[in-house]
Amino acid sequence: MKTLYEATSTAVGGRDGHVSTEDGKIDSKLSVPKSMGGDGGDGINPEQLFGCAYAACFGGAIKLLAGKKRINITDEFSVEATIGFCEDEDGAFLEATLDCYIPGVDVETGENLINMAHDICPFSKATRDNITVTLNLLLDE
Repeated sequence: MKTLYEATSTAVGGRDGHVSTEDGKIDSKLSVPKSMGGDGGDGINPEQLFGCAYAACFGGAIKLLAGKKRINITDEFSVEATIGFCEDEDGAFLEATLDCYIPGVDVETGENLINMAHDICPFSKATRDNITVTLNLLLDE
């Protein structure tokens, strides 16, 4: 195995604390949403950070595969990740929904791209069999 990149992030104070990266590119207050018993302050939360990271990584996988398969996609494609913080009798867990918008491709091509992206995306690999991930292809109306 060859490590291509490493990033170091630090969280101080838990969900209502502070997060930062060693290079200073992320330096933000955290807030707990009101629906989770927090103050709903102006800070970000772990689910938002995870959603941004998953959406970006999944989009990168779509773009990589489209290039390899010679499928022309525009820079207007997008991935919207909705991360749910859920609770059942066994405790808390996460779920994810990835809404993928790939303009200009037909349904079969789009579905194939997002399914293949789910196979190779490092975030999908990390969450596989650990959280429910729903993949949606959004079409032009």
